[in-house]
Order: sequence, then structure tokens, then C-alpha cells
Amino acid sequence: MKLNLIPKLKHTDSSNFFLLAGPCAIEGEEMALKIAERIVKITDKLEIPFVFKGSFKKANRSRIDSFTGIGDEKALKILKKVSETFDVPTVTDIHQESDAAMAAAYVDILQIPAFLVRQTDLLVAAAETGKVVNLKKGQFMSPESMQHAAQKIKDSGNDKVMITDRGTMFGYQDLIVDFRGIPTMRRYASTVLDVTHSLQQPNQSSGVTGGRPEMIETIARAGIVNNVDGLFIETHFDPTTAKSDGANMLDLELLEGLLTRLVDIRKTINQF
Repeated sequence: MKLNLIPKLKHTDSSNFFLLAGPCAIEGEEMALKIAERIVKITDKLEIPFVFKGSFKKANRSRIDSFTGIGDEKALKILKKVSETFDVPTVTDIHQESDAAMAAAYVDILQIPAFLVRQTDLLVAAAETGKVVNLKKGQFMSPESMQHAAQKIKDSGNDKVMITDRGTMFGYQDLIVDFRGIPTMRRYASTVLDVTHSLQQPNQSSGVTGGRPEMIETIARAGIVNNVDGLFIETHFDPTTAKSDGANMLDLELLEGLLTRLVDIRKTINQF
């Protein structure tokens, strides 16, 4: 998929990777605008094509008392305000067919969660909106099997599709990134590496997902070296107080240094 198919995406001629980044969930307008403003400044400085990410709803929770959102329409309106304020594209997850048209009225990219990527009706509903569709690879799926998910989008009349790897289950409470999957999935669609979700440690005994954020740079570097098209990084100005996935998010203060080093690596890789 050509990057110029994503509305409002800047710096598409910079030869950089593109970036999907933002908080795991929209917790409120102030926090979303604060995070977006900081990422926009960094990515403009480094000429990185940037898409703001935020889930309007968190449907897949370990416990019934886990945070799921501030209200669907309220969160979607905040995503639209981020887009209008900073002139950047936005992406959010959808979880059922009825979410597709609703979310498409507010955002530029519809994301299919990893656990739902085999749900044909959901993929078709997303494709039929005409929006770009980002397919998260199921933790239980091989890279090769993602060709069929991507083909469902294309067979529904929409060629604007990309695939995001977010790690593969390794034992009961851990994930691992198989970097052999990147060149495989790039044969089917533009491929993104979800750095932060790849470092989750799901389904802990407490019912709260753990993570290894100290490994973020290690995974991100390896993705860039292996020619991934884009990176997905969840970030927050205070991960310890984030209402969702704080255990594996990147502290926003560390983002500029990380991206600066990754841009330098990509420049070196582009010479070969």
C-alpha cells in the first residue's frame, strides 16, 4: 500500500519508516491532545510519517472491572479533534461489524485487533467503509496465514490494507517476535511491527497484563534492520497511571531519543 493513500500523512518522501503511535486508550481530551502534540513535534523534526493511535474502546479485557473506555462517541470525537488540531491521520480499533461505519466517520484507519483478525464479517465491514484497514496478526497465526486476511480486504473491493505483527504466543504468559515473518508478510501488504504489544506478558494471575518495556528499543531496532515499513508504539506521559497497557508502554519522554536512533539506523540500512 502506498503511503499517500493515507489522508493527511506527511513526510512520505523522507525514506523513513512510518509511525503509528499514541496511548493505548483514549482516557480524555486533554491527555490525547498532550500526547499528540509531543509526538507531532518529534516526528516533524525527524521527518517521520505519523499516524496518531488511540483506542476508542477496549473490548478485550482480562477482568470485568478493567477500564474499557470513556464512551464510544466521546472518544471518537476526541480522535477527530486530534486529527483536526494537528492535521494528522488517526487510527482506532474496531471490535464488531457495527463499529466499522461508526468509527469510519471519525478516523482514517480502522484497525482489526489480533484476536479478531479471522472474523470475516468484521473484515468485510471494515473494508467496505473504504478506509485504510490495519490487520493485527493473530498471536496464534503464522505470517503466511495473514495473506488470507489481507485477501479478504482486497476481495471486498479495498486495496488499502496493511499488516501489523504484534508477536506470537510463546508459552502461556509471554510473546516473542519471529523476525522471519516481516519479509513474508511484506509480500502481501505493507508491514508494521507493533513493538509495545510484542512485549506484553498477557493473562497474568492477577488478571492484569504485564510487560517488558525495557526491551522496546531492542525490538524496534531489529524491526528497522529487517526493513519493516512502519512501527507501532504505544506511549504515555505517565505509563504508571495509564488506564490500559501501562506495563508495556513507552514513557513519552523517551520517544524522541528512541526515534532519533531508529532514523539513523534506517538511513544506514537504506544505503544497502
